[in-house]
Amino acid sequence: MSEPPRFDRGHTDDLMSFLAASPTPYHAVANAAERLGKAGFRQVAETDAWDGTAGGKYVLRGGAIVAWYVPEGAEAHTPFRIVGAHTDSPNLRVKPRPDSGAHGWRQVAVEIYGGPLLNSWLDRDLGLAGRLSLRDGTTRLVDVDRPLLRVPQLAIHLDRAVNSDGLKLDKQRHMQPVWGLGEDVRDGDLIAFLEETAGLDEGSVTGWDLMVHPVEPPAYLGRDRELVAGPRMDNLLSVHAGTAALAAAAARGPELPYIPVLAAFDHEENGSQSDTGADGPLLGSVLERSVFARGGSLEDRARALAATVCLSSDTGHAVHPNYAERHDPTHHPRVDGGPILKVNVNNRYATDGSGRAVFAAACEKAGVPFQTFVSNNAMPCGTTIGPITAARHGIRTVDIGVAILSMHSARELCGAKDPFLLANALTAFLEG
Repeated sequence: MSEPPRFDRGHTDDLMSFLAASPTPYHAVANAAERLGKAGFRQVAETDAWDGTAGGKYVLRGGAIVAWYVPEGAEAHTPFRIVGAHTDSPNLRVKPRPDSGAHGWRQVAVEIYGGPLLNSWLDRDLGLAGRLSLRDGTTRLVDVDRPLLRVPQLAIHLDRAVNSDGLKLDKQRHMQPVWGLGEDVRDGDLIAFLEETAGLDEGSVTGWDLMVHPVEPPAYLGRDRELVAGPRMDNLLSVHAGTAALAAAAARGPELPYIPVLAAFDHEENGSQSDTGADGPLLGSVLERSVFARGGSLEDRARALAATVCLSSDTGHAVHPNYAERHDPTHHPRVDGGPILKVNVNNRYATDGSGRAVFAAACEKAGVPFQTFVSNNAMPCGTTIGPITAARHGIRTVDIGVAILSMHSARELCGAKDPFLLANALTAFLEG
């Protein structure tokens, strides 16, 4: 029997604020942690000894966060219910020697991260954000959220065939943004500018992880404002929904039969192989230490993981009205049709029949419709953290998400209802 929904249109308003405040994975996890802190969660350090007390806790590592809630009276072998997501998005990232330029233009040297739609970054007002590593061993987040850079497209007068032959972009030569004028390009200018912007002493920054972001804010779109356009929906939409769902589930306290978990990883867009990626040790370490902190043994850990389920939540493809032939002819997910269940028999997604039943039960409980996505057989299928999580930890995993258009664009498009439909389904799943 379905319960009254926890989230409504206000959730989508809040998502737009979250997207705007999270230009990088580091900002995203800081914002998620702040929201969980308001819900009573507390940060624990990986270098400290952990206790088995009840309540909400979270670990931050770079651009990743793992948060969990232990109900009062939970046993050492109590299974977990996990929402998995990722914090990174395809973009342009600053190189180790960022200061460059030619012909009177000052430019910033960037590298392509992941698989962005390169053309979507052209002629767009861009800011700069990320993490600064300081000489004293600390880090500082920085966000220049104003028009600072631009990747200018070549005028059609100098490329007359662009509309007939297609736009051809060289990742090295054509994607370097401009940020000013001047013949004298000096090493250290960009970092000195960021030090001044962040209120830091000159020369205090010795390392950086910086990336470019569009400064145009998310916005409702359409006659009836039934669509949302914005950056980084892939996959901060899921991070935001998972954070809200975990906080809502934790409010149930001792009624929970499972330990609800949010695991939001970095580096999904380039393979997940890092200490903060889904193919790294972070999630397994947190789950194991949680069992041991409650007095459990390896046997308890094995029992807990054997009954654990993970929903790998990532955006998927809505049917495109201009390219419907690129989709499977019998599976046409629509925006605002509810979350999608992703299926691929070659294990590019981790969903199987038993996983489908778990997700269907959660959606039924939440009163949320859901759809199914399958790739066209003639098209290669993408993948997610789902198969990685299933294989690395032996956890039953189900791939789901929200259907969007323009995936990997600098600005993506979703339905205004789907974010809160997803959050309601995730809450019902975490509550068991």
